[in-house]
Amino acid sequence: MSEIVCFGEVLWDIFPDGNKKIGGAPLNVALRLHAFGNKVLMISAIGNDENGQNLMDYFKVNELETAFLQKKNRYSTGEVTVSLNSKGSATYEIEHPRAWDKIELTEELKTVVSKADALVFGSLITRDTVSHETLSSLIALSNYNIFDLNLRPPHYSQNTLIKLMKMADFIKFNDEELYEVAGYLDSKYKGLEQNIKFISEETGTSHICVTKGEHGAVLLYNGELYYNSGYQIKVKDTVGAGDAFLGTLISKLLNDAPPQYAVDYACGVGALVAQSEGANPKFSKEEIDSFISP
Repeated sequence: MSEIVCFGEVLWDIFPDGNKKIGGAPLNVALRLHAFGNKVLMISAIGNDENGQNLMDYFKVNELETAFLQKKNRYSTGEVTVSLNSKGSATYEIEHPRAWDKIELTEELKTVVSKADALVFGSLITRDTVSHETLSSLIALSNYNIFDLNLRPPHYSQNTLIKLMKMADFIKFNDEELYEVAGYLDSKYKGLEQNIKFISEETGTSHICVTKGEHGAVLLYNGELYYNSGYQIKVKDTVGAGDAFLGTLISKLLNDAPPQYAVDYACGVGALVAQSEGANPKFSKEEIDSFISP
């Protein structure tokens, strides 16, 4: 199995009913990677508060390494207010600054990233100069950079997105994000596949995946396109579904699964999460295999 470092926000998602669940896209990805047997290291920061201690306890219960969770006395652990529409689609209210905005670069972080097979990160972590600069230093040391855009307005800039895409070896979008970024790059195309290939050429990235909600995903991998048309489900909420998809996909690809099998399996896991509550429900291999079987 692979060794993968996830860098970015760890926090609590607060749902409309007041229920709190562990969240943060990089942590959701890390948990899914860990569930598939990979060695996962999560780099983030928490506050010296009850929410931070509960996050630390959650890491220990789920057998995630806590050595790279920096503790901040001046900043609170992250919380995000989640709103759900009638279809279960989520929007987020994300306060700033929080502890995860202030991840500081250390020699230990440089060492673990340089030795790992891959580094996973998103755009939200770049909203604050401290964590952004730490990420930039680690990207330069990484062997394989996986960029999950995961756009959360207003917490990103066009210039930062383009810079990070050009530094990435693998980029994951949803379809709305793809078209937004294609516009930044002055794409003349309207088709999804055309814009995937256009962005690949513009950024020098040969591995790009685009999720399409209930309609599945498209994966560009070393010049070939692979498709999955999605699975019929009743959506509970979409929180974490894209993260589960990404964690599953990169676990399969980094461990040499065929690209078509990888995207099919990832779409299945993403759908299972979307029909469950919260970002990190657990599934057995048998449950996943049964769900994706024709």
